[in-house]
Amino acid sequence: MKIGILSRNRNLYSTKRLVEAAETRGHEVRVVDYLRCYMNITSRKPKVIFAGEELNFDAVVPRIGASRTFYGTAVVRQFEVMNVLTANESQAITRSRDKLRSLQLLAREGVGLPVTGFASSTKDIDGLLEVVGGAPLVIKLLEGTQGVGVVLAETDKAAESVIGAFQQLNANILVQQFVKEAKGADIRAFVVGGKVIASMMRQAAEGEFRSNLHQGGSAVQVKITPKERATAVKAAKIMGLDVAGVDMLRGNDGPVVMEVNSSPGLEGIEKTSGIDVGEKIITHLEERFAQEQAKASRRKKKT
Repeated sequence: MKIGILSRNRNLYSTKRLVEAAETRGHEVRVVDYLRCYMNITSRKPKVIFAGEELNFDAVVPRIGASRTFYGTAVVRQFEVMNVLTANESQAITRSRDKLRSLQLLAREGVGLPVTGFASSTKDIDGLLEVVGGAPLVIKLLEGTQGVGVVLAETDKAAESVIGAFQQLNANILVQQFVKEAKGADIRAFVVGGKVIASMMRQAAEGEFRSNLHQGGSAVQVKITPKERATAVKAAKIMGLDVAGVDMLRGNDGPVVMEVNSSPGLEGIEKTSGIDVGEKIITHLEERFAQEQAKASRRKKKT
């Protein structure tokens, strides 16, 4: 196959591992900065062009940064219009990036979540705090990633101050119950093709409540429970993601999903679990491509 890796930086660990995995399996692979792509949107011959060259791939693996979701997914969508196979579809990426929408969709399907509140007016802060059970609680910027824009408020007064400050800046925020029993640890389950292929437990650094590795957290290999495995697979399916990192807390009543990531990093999970996640992604892409080719062949025979 001709595989395109849509990434802004070919030197990132995740990008390099995907390139290595694809080349090892005999594919022709190219890294393309999706922000440098431009599109010819036409009904007869849609194109994606990079540095004056028309791109022709059999499949693409999107590695779209959270701050570039709009343009990145537009490029992925254009490849879809060209009938190019994508590891994750543009609509699924967009859906997962909208934290509020993703929580609403997960809640509708009965997935375990922390009690979450959302409001617009500063006049409703008291009611918002009551909804989530009061302090301690977690306040999150909807646009935040990798633990940035996440604040733990240990008293109602502190929560009121932080929420008020964010709302004065016209920032969209979520207010969530603080799951004390998780003790600063969460689980990242890596889902590929409807299966959990690797998992790890991340522990927050001393004095910190965020377990993100970018915030100084550490990671160890972990054996997840059947319920955690089923929850991760279900969450990825609800988002429509074929490749996803599902972050969960171990609550008293079972797994609690915090986020479903459409471009999960490979470095932490590979080094912690010892599993070649890059290869798993590429082999699954091969299987999907073969299935699509078989479908096309059957359609051609019918005509």
